[in-house]
Amino acid sequence: MIRFAVTFMAFLAATCAAAEDKYVGYYYPEVTSEEVFDRVIRSGNAGSKAVRVDFVNVLTSSQLQAPSTPRFVFFAKGNNAETLVLTALDDDVFSSIYRARAVMAQLTVNVRQGGFFQQQQLQYVATFYDLLQLMQFDELMITDGETWTHRVDFIR
Repeated sequence: MIRFAVTFMAFLAATCAAAEDKYVGYYYPEVTSEEVFDRVIRSGNAGSKAVRVDFVNVLTSSQLQAPSTPRFVFFAKGNNAETLVLTALDDDVFSSIYRARAVMAQLTVNVRQGGFFQQQQLQYVATFYDLLQLMQFDELMITDGETWTHRVDFIR
C-alpha cells in the first residue's frame, strides 16, 4: 500500500511539473537555472496582453529593420502573453549565461534611452527587467535554444 502511495505521489508530482511548463521541449530545453526579480520601481496596471504583444512586435520589427541578421528572437507565450521567451539564433550569442546577461545589460541601455523612463525619471535606475516587471510579464525565459534555459520569475 505504501509503495502504491509513493508511486502515485511521484506520478502526480511529475504530471504537475509537466503541466506547469508546457513549452519545455518545444520552445526551449529544461530550465537549468532561475532567479527571482522582485524589485518594483512603480506599481500600477501598466501591463496588459495588448501591451506585452505590442512590445514584442516593436522589438521584432526593430531587429528586422536593422542591417544585420538578428542573433536572438523574442516572442511571448501564454494565454495572456505573460511569458517572454528570448532564444539565441546562433551558437555564440548565448554560449553562456554570462553572455546572455550581457545582452540583458545592452537591452537596459536601450530601455533607459526611451521616452517612458525619461518621463518617469527612471533612466538612471531602471533595467530591462524593470520594464518587463512594469508590463506585468510573469517570467522571462532566456535560452541558447539547445542546452540550457534560464528562468527569471517576476514577483509583484
